[in-house]
Amino acid sequence: MLFLPSWPTDYLKRHDGGLKGPLVLYEAIKGGLRLAAVDAEASRRGLSVGQNLADARAMVPELTVREMDRPQLEAAFADFADWHSNASPLVAAMSDVSTFGDLVLDITGVAHLFGGERPMLRLLLTRLRDLGYTVAGAIAPTIGAAWGVSHFARSQVVEAADLETVLDALPVHALRLEPAQIAGLSQMGLTTIGQLRPRERKPLQTRFGISLLQRLDQAYGHIEERMVPRLPLAERYAERRFADPIGLMDDVLMTCHDLAIQLGIRLEAEGQGGQAFHLFLYRVDHKVMALSVNSARLTRDPEHITKLFSNRSERLEGEYDAGFGIDMIRLAVSSVSELDAVQLGAFSHRGVAEDLDQLNDRMSSRLGTMAVLRTQLVASHIPEQAARLVPALVASNEDRAGWPTPLRPLRLLPMPERVAINAEVPEGLPASMIWRRDSYKIEKASGPERLGAEWWRSGQRLQLVVPETPKKGEAPPYIPNLPQFDPEAGTRDYYVVEDESGRRFWIFRQGFYTAENPPPWYLHGFFP
Repeated sequence: MLFLPSWPTDYLKRHDGGLKGPLVLYEAIKGGLRLAAVDAEASRRGLSVGQNLADARAMVPELTVREMDRPQLEAAFADFADWHSNASPLVAAMSDVSTFGDLVLDITGVAHLFGGERPMLRLLLTRLRDLGYTVAGAIAPTIGAAWGVSHFARSQVVEAADLETVLDALPVHALRLEPAQIAGLSQMGLTTIGQLRPRERKPLQTRFGISLLQRLDQAYGHIEERMVPRLPLAERYAERRFADPIGLMDDVLMTCHDLAIQLGIRLEAEGQGGQAFHLFLYRVDHKVMALSVNSARLTRDPEHITKLFSNRSERLEGEYDAGFGIDMIRLAVSSVSELDAVQLGAFSHRGVAEDLDQLNDRMSSRLGTMAVLRTQLVASHIPEQAARLVPALVASNEDRAGWPTPLRPLRLLPMPERVAINAEVPEGLPASMIWRRDSYKIEKASGPERLGAEWWRSGQRLQLVVPETPKKGEAPPYIPNLPQFDPEAGTRDYYVVEDESGRRFWIFRQGFYTAENPPPWYLHGFFP
């Protein structure tokens, strides 16, 4: 647990060298201007959070005052939390008591990389203090204990055997209770956790609620308290730290290639492959840049992974900013599944399908997911509904497996167009056709192929492209205003016809023939 009591003011001082202490931030609270954050110097001068701004100015005339921009600070603290994933893959920002200021790191299995728990805690505290932050920290068996120790005791590592002794000496504030609960406990003379713990639980629950007992049990480890990591856990990753920060994108891509080789060797040893790869760039100024790419097929090919990130970086244009430099790069993989090794002969080469998928991956990475689409078959015998376009990354060749392949033209009109047909007999094969004021003499014709209406799809709108789910704050994707399917349309009789010039058309008759009301004819597609 890392506790930064004056993070908002420390953050602003670090990014604006002209700000000097004592510094306070205010916001409108309950109809008045009250202090929302104070720096260490202002706190030593007797100022505290919640105090009236006018009273604070009277107490400290030379006070520096700024209005709090809470959304901007929350976003900055989120980046600050992500930056700590260079020490632990699991990092969470706790907001139980304050929106920003509390960081939880799960160091299970990583402390040995820093020489142990105490050297790791010392390193984390030292680097934050060198950046100008006021910070305290604690390592404990439970989140509740680490929070209480970091807030109300000196920075230390609490062993499991000493947990009860350390917690008993802390004030009840260390349990992350509500102000009303703390006030009630103070009225009862219960000021420390050690005094509270032996009390009867049922009267405590009746007066203070179940949350009091829950916090108590979480602190002592009787109930598990789980953190919610900001970044997804990547069990398989490779990383590199630099003695001197780097800044050029070429250097980043070279490092990415080396990490892809390391990651590929590990995946090969485990018989695994991945479809989603994530590149995290840790900047010196405690910010993290993340690049993610996807592959249509499972892969562990370092060359292919590197090309995906290379193409993805070209889309960044002027957005890439290394700041004061990048001191660590991590390449992680997710969406991992079993991928068997393939033995190739001396003169064999990769399949065409695999090469095509890799080409789609690279184009999608460079142009965007929705810029590269692939046809996906749909369970419908109506021609215009039998296929749709989906991103090439989410479709696969298996989508076509097992489907029948009826005689269909490669090109379909967006909507069938009305044509005039002449036939020797009313229900015979077409003899001539007029389309867009041009006449075509039919030399050959075959058919009909009869397709019935899909009555179960009544009222459904045609969907040619599967839209992406919009992100928060983004406008919804464009969806073409295509007509709905009409179940009253009846059957269609399709014919393949060829004119005297060798051009082949796909036409159909809508409905059954009657002398009183001849059915209309439509042109639907073209054969090569």
